[in-house]
Formats: sequence, structure tokens, C-alpha cells
Amino acid sequence: MTTLKRLPLHELHVKASAHLGAFGEWEVPLYFSTILDEHESVRTCAGLFDISHMGEFFVSGRDAKSFLNFLLPRRMERLQDGRALYTLLLNEEGGIVDDLIVYQLNPEKFLLIVNAANINKDFNWVRRYVPTAVEFENASDRLCLFALQGPRSREIGEALFRCDFRSLRYYHFLVLATPWGELLVSRTGYTGEDGLEIMADVTAATALWGAMIVAGKPKGLKPIGFGARDTLRLEAGMLLYGQDMDDSTSPLEAGVEWAVDLEKSHFPGRERSVREKKERATRRLVGFEMIERGIPRHGFSIEKDKQTLGQVTSGSFSPTLKKNIGLGYVPSAEAKAGNEIEIMIRNQKVKARICPTPFYKKQPNQYR
Repeated sequence: MTTLKRLPLHELHVKASAHLGAFGEWEVPLYFSTILDEHESVRTCAGLFDISHMGEFFVSGRDAKSFLNFLLPRRMERLQDGRALYTLLLNEEGGIVDDLIVYQLNPEKFLLIVNAANINKDFNWVRRYVPTAVEFENASDRLCLFALQGPRSREIGEALFRCDFRSLRYYHFLVLATPWGELLVSRTGYTGEDGLEIMADVTAATALWGAMIVAGKPKGLKPIGFGARDTLRLEAGMLLYGQDMDDSTSPLEAGVEWAVDLEKSHFPGRERSVREKKERATRRLVGFEMIERGIPRHGFSIEKDKQTLGQVTSGSFSPTLKKNIGLGYVPSAEAKAGNEIEIMIRNQKVKARICPTPFYKKQPNQYR
């Protein structure tokens, strides 16, 4: 029997009466109160997530940027100090090894934040390509990561860190000197709401988490588990690696072709992306909403006219929209908004309709 890994704040979450469960190889808080309550808190106020399961790599050296430009399918010229970029790791066949965020700390030092389930896989994959003039370090065990998300997240962060975040643009970050050591604070998130993600040395985890809870409590801040994290990201149309995409999935199939710069002359897997751009991928990831009663779940069959089209990759009741929604792959010819499909739920065909994503968009002007 495999022992689940634990977050650095595991004991603190246990004392907070978190309901624990497995998320991949990790034992994590699924919820502290209820998933619905926590979901609503993030949409209307603010929530604090412990996402210290994520992986952190540092790439440094005089050739670090040119190496990343060779390895990743986006142009690294887009980056400058204090800016982050969503990107992908692709294999030679054009499948998605992982999705990640790269941060430029300075022209010779970069941070990569990768998915927890892929830390070892990603590290070994990248290490295959690392040239001698580049240093590559897995710092996952010595760092913690928290996400402060929701319409009141900025004011909570400003009060705690004594910093004006109004000018901090989306996918940009600051490095702050604080009583909890040096923090990297970025305007990023996985909920569809505005917010901040805060990276610190793991030795500061307990004190920093406690200070954030105390600072945010008067403004309605609550700790949030992985259950609401999943419903929030699904409403926002954000993909989960291992469910909505994997090593066999291409960026075009998954709908993240915008994260591939085809004008680049080289990156692993470029040939497939170029071919699918010209010839169209055979399948596409689509969003759908249920017409009839039933909650779609990962692995359920998608059908039409007595034929199987594909499978549901993610599905749930949407607390914000009060309807059942999902993502799944269908043939490209069927991937049209308004197209009716059927989801097999408990051996019953339940009607659904393909719709645009994201399912939910935050209210404008929440973050200035």
C-alpha cells in the first residue's frame, strides 16, 4: 500500500477539522466546511488554498533563457523581469507532458511551477535537454505555495504585506521582503477569480498561513479545500492535467493552441502542431451543459445517434451557475456550440448540449 505524501501544513489542517482525502499521490484537505460554502466564498469574497503540493524548478545560467526558448513552445522574448507566462512541455510526438508557468526572476534565472503529479516526470524530461551552461534545480521540497483568491483578495494581501497591488498586472509578480522572509507574490490563480499566489520558504509556512488567516478573517476569508478548487477551475474552463489532457493529447485537441507559438522554428513536438493547424485535429475538447438531470463524471461515455463520440474528462454541478457542466473530447466535426449529445449516466442516456467555455467569467473591474 502506497503512503500518501503530506503537505507541510498537514497537522495544522487536521487541527482545523479539514476533511482529508487523496489527490493523486497527496493527502490533502478536500474541504473545511462544505464544498458549496467554500466555492461561494471564493466567488463572493476570498479564500485561501494550500497548494504546496505543486512543484518548483529553478533554471539558471547565462544560457537559461535560450535553453527555455528551445525547450518550450512559447517565445521566451515575451518574458521580462517580473513577468510570468503560461506554457506547455511537449514530447517529440507533440503530446502534452505537462502545463506550467514560467517566471523570469532575472535574465539568467527562471522559476518553473509544475503540476504535483508530474514533478519527477517533468524533472527527468527537462534534464535530458539541459546544456552544460545551465543549472537545473528541483526546489519543490523547500518551498510552500498558497493561493489567495476572490474579489477581496487584493485588499487582504495589501493589508498583510503592506504593498499596493493595484498596478500588479495579470501574470506579473513581485519579490517582497517580509517578516516571513522573501516572498514571490504573483497575480495568478486557478479559480477564475482575481487573486494572488504566494511562494515562500517552507520554514515560514505555518507562520505565513496563520498571518493570512488572521488578516483576512475580518474580510470574510476562509480556508478552502481541493473540492472547491476543482469546481471553481471547471467553471472557469481551466484544464486539469491527467484528466483533461495527457501525454497523448495535442495542444490543438485540448484547446490550448494559443499557448504554442508556431512562428518559432523549433521546439519538441512542433511538427504535430503544424500539421494539425493545417489539417485540423481529429478531436477537440468541448464544454457542455446538461439539458436533463444528471451529473457528468470523468470517464463517462459521450454518445450521439447510437455511436460513442468520446469520454467526459471533467464534470460537476456548478454551484455558481446552478447547472451540471462538463468537459470532454468529441470528433472535430461534432465540436459545435449548440450540438446536442448524450452522456451515459448509470446506463441511461442523458441529454446535454455543447456550449462555449469558460462557463463562468468573473465580474469586470474587480481588480484595479
